[in-house]
Amino acid sequence: ALPISEMADLMEAPRGGFTFDLCKRNAWLEAANGSGDSKTKFKKTGTTIAGIVFKDGIVLGADTRATEGPIVADKNCEKIHYLAPNIFCCGAGTSADCENVTEMMSSNLTLHRLNTGRECRVNTAVTMLAQYLFRYQGHISAALVVGGVDCTGPSLFTVYPHGSVDQLPYVTMGSGSLAAMAMYEAGYQDNMEKGAAVNLVRAAIQSGIDNDLGSGSNVDITVITMGAVERHRNLDKAQPKYKSKNPLSYAAGTTRFWNEAITKHQILITEGDTMDE
Repeated sequence: ALPISEMADLMEAPRGGFTFDLCKRNAWLEAANGSGDSKTKFKKTGTTIAGIVFKDGIVLGADTRATEGPIVADKNCEKIHYLAPNIFCCGAGTSADCENVTEMMSSNLTLHRLNTGRECRVNTAVTMLAQYLFRYQGHISAALVVGGVDCTGPSLFTVYPHGSVDQLPYVTMGSGSLAAMAMYEAGYQDNMEKGAAVNLVRAAIQSGIDNDLGSGSNVDITVITMGAVERHRNLDKAQPKYKSKNPLSYAAGTTRFWNEAITKHQILITEGDTMDE
């Protein structure tokens, strides 16, 4: 096993060219672990987020389930975050990363509006987010769907944790993205009306909820148009637990038994803890 001093030297910035320091790091981790299994596994997260461009604006949608591995930590969390009065984003990945990145970017966009005296453009927000995430090389687990309406019209982007960006008319992200994309591929049309776009996003998120264990609970929708924002919290709610309309009730003595015996036991208490003997 490598000593700690040599391990610290390996963690220094590379000087260029090919480097095999990670091989030595993996050998050090394997030796330190002692189990022979040095493979680090990604943290699995669950979310379904989606967005779509319609004739007059943007529709964003998200589920409301927050998970800690196999545990449902929050059944009704909010995954659609405010960035600017005309720009919102959906977050997937680590909830703390999404929360802090969006709050920081919202603050920066506020300063940008005050400095310029103009409404922020969606491309500005996406560029700032992409540059920030790229700086950390994917270690900030925030996958974002950014949508808004500015002087150029409606715009919809995806920003990946490593800083790459896509601009498309309809997008999905998260563990339930494939199920949501299936609904998009089947129902999307150019220049959709607002009602049809909202229903399609609702169906896409619901498909992710139904087909992905990491997604669940309710459906949140945000509609962004020029000069107006509509936020629909829990537009579709999860199916409640089944309750019988005629619950069964049994009177005392309904269950028969053959015999009954009541005995008394004497308990002796002595000094000392007998469990240690």
